[in-house]
Amino acid sequence: MYHFDFVTLRLVVTIAREGSLTAAAEREHLALAAVSKRVSDLELQLSTKLLYRRSRGVELTPAGHSFLHHARRILEDFSRLEAELSEYGEGARGHVRIHSNTSAIIAFLPQDLSAFVERYPQIKLDIQERTSDEAIAAVRDGVADLGIFAGHVGADGLEVVPYRNDQLVLVTPESHPLSNRERLFLHEATEHDFIGLQQDTSLQSLLQEHASKAGRPLRMCIQVRSFDAICRMIHHGMGIGVLPRHTLYRDLHDLRLKLIPLADDWALRETVIGMRSYESLPVVARHLIDHLIIER
Repeated sequence: MYHFDFVTLRLVVTIAREGSLTAAAEREHLALAAVSKRVSDLELQLSTKLLYRRSRGVELTPAGHSFLHHARRILEDFSRLEAELSEYGEGARGHVRIHSNTSAIIAFLPQDLSAFVERYPQIKLDIQERTSDEAIAAVRDGVADLGIFAGHVGADGLEVVPYRNDQLVLVTPESHPLSNRERLFLHEATEHDFIGLQQDTSLQSLLQEHASKAGRPLRMCIQVRSFDAICRMIHHGMGIGVLPRHTLYRDLHDLRLKLIPLADDWALRETVIGMRSYESLPVVARHLIDHLIIER
């Protein structure tokens, strides 16, 4: 009889998603040597290879794909069992795992979740900040109950409900030549240097896509990891950038920035909540979704 632990099951899911033992080790906060040994021990126990080792990463063998399918189901079933039983545990009534993009974490979730926790103080919320693509993958893999992500990102296979809308704005220093504009289209600003997020974010992909469609690619001079870093670079005259309006209220008090709404149709950006299935979620997760929808 085979014996598997949940750490190893989750590790295989992460390796499949990342395509790399090193990246999986970083994601799961394990040493690379420990990850490699777990995989080797698992393959030895099964008497079959689960991974093809390539020069640039790893790929699943046919046996690996089969193992991945069942590992996801086991983790999902166990998480659902854990969440539902926790409602009856002493001192706790539930546990919801949320992976959300940065925009929602900054702009909407603090006040919405604060109201939820006040109403349901015995429900534990586990929230992790991820890119939209990562949040979608986490829900698909059963790592998260809910994902909150940009509505324009493909989420095939997930059930999706609207959450919030936010207006994208061009952010400039107060002294910038565009700072006196009331509204403008993105292509009108492309002759200037831009500061943006790294390429793996949904916002950066959206901007690059529409700039290219207009035949005016963005001149990205600096790419950073956070909205705060973008704003501080803009404040010091390093360039301009595009950010969701609701993420910026905290910066306007300290930094001399001008916000100019983008006139493009796509600049009103929707944020959605994704799940594998509303009906299959634990009761506490359904309570949270209902609350978030009402709060909007």
